[in-house]
Amino acid sequence: MNEAIRPGPETAQASADLPALAVVVPTFNERDNVPKLYRKLEAALAGIAWEVIFVDDNSPDGTWDVLRGLAQQDRRVRCIRRVGRRGLSGACIEGILASSAPYAAVMDADLQHDETQLPKMLSLLQGGHAELVVGSRYVEGGSADSFNKSRAGASAFATSIARSILGVSIADPMSGFFMIRADRFEQLAPRLSTQGFKILLDIVATARGELKTVEIPYTFGSRLHGESKLDSMVALDFLGLVLAKFTNDAVTLRFLMFAMVGGTGLFVHLGTLFLALNAFDLQFPEAQALGAFVAMTSNFILNNFLTYRDQRLKGFAILRGLLAFYLVCSVGLFANVGVAFSVYDQEPIWWLAGAAGALMGVVWNYAMSGLFVWRKR
Repeated sequence: MNEAIRPGPETAQASADLPALAVVVPTFNERDNVPKLYRKLEAALAGIAWEVIFVDDNSPDGTWDVLRGLAQQDRRVRCIRRVGRRGLSGACIEGILASSAPYAAVMDADLQHDETQLPKMLSLLQGGHAELVVGSRYVEGGSADSFNKSRAGASAFATSIARSILGVSIADPMSGFFMIRADRFEQLAPRLSTQGFKILLDIVATARGELKTVEIPYTFGSRLHGESKLDSMVALDFLGLVLAKFTNDAVTLRFLMFAMVGGTGLFVHLGTLFLALNAFDLQFPEAQALGAFVAMTSNFILNNFLTYRDQRLKGFAILRGLLAFYLVCSVGLFANVGVAFSVYDQEPIWWLAGAAGALMGVVWNYAMSGLFVWRKR
């Protein structure tokens, strides 16, 4: 009979030292902000066993080096430096799963979230009043007055889309400030997207009303240092996430992005085909091949910039990736030209034949691109 293992004094002491709360902070070029945030957390969480996990996407400004210095001074500070991967959602997922704390908070490094609300959020979770607590700008007592008019409008529009299409009931599903029970997060994590910026929306939409949620008001502050990470690509990330969740994850966010890029490639293909036939008087097979080649180049550039932005190729890797993209799509290209020519031979409608050929290689291109062009290293 195996004798039961009983905790000794060292084990009991180690258990007593475990943090109750992990604060996960994704960072990219925030070296001036992270020391200030650390001091704010230290003051706000006095009396609470906590740790802060900074997940840094290999910041060019050396944020990770500043964090390493903080970690050497205080063992409650941890830094995960990610090389070759980018994206807020993926950083949050890795950070939460890297901790053994029963509760995890997510907040930005730019000092715009109110760290003084963390004890209240933790109390709600520990008391069983909630499984997810959201810092909300849009419930009574909350404020986002620091937004300029365009950002306020974009936030309101995105919130409206999320609530109407996905049936999300909370007032601020676009918030980046929340706290969740770690065990509930672990149940949802395999179904969350590592792309994009709206991790809370993904969590709420994936849970489909099964998370007991409470919103508390806070005032969204102004950024003190650095630049906002929001850009035009965030809007497309958001749209892709909404579509993925609307289809109940039948297709992935990355595939939807790839398909949207493919849609633009179709227009590039047809435009090139039209010019080749009418402006340069090429024969249809040559014109179709040229259209496919230009569309492939366009698709590679957009996919590298958007679909695989978290694995974006840089420097010489761009040329190597482009050549690999041509290579893996070559089978699709030959099928493209063959099918299009066959259709055109039977029914000489240039746009119909071009579209039929262009659509042939979509699945092949996506599968092979993931394997050989933007493969994770």
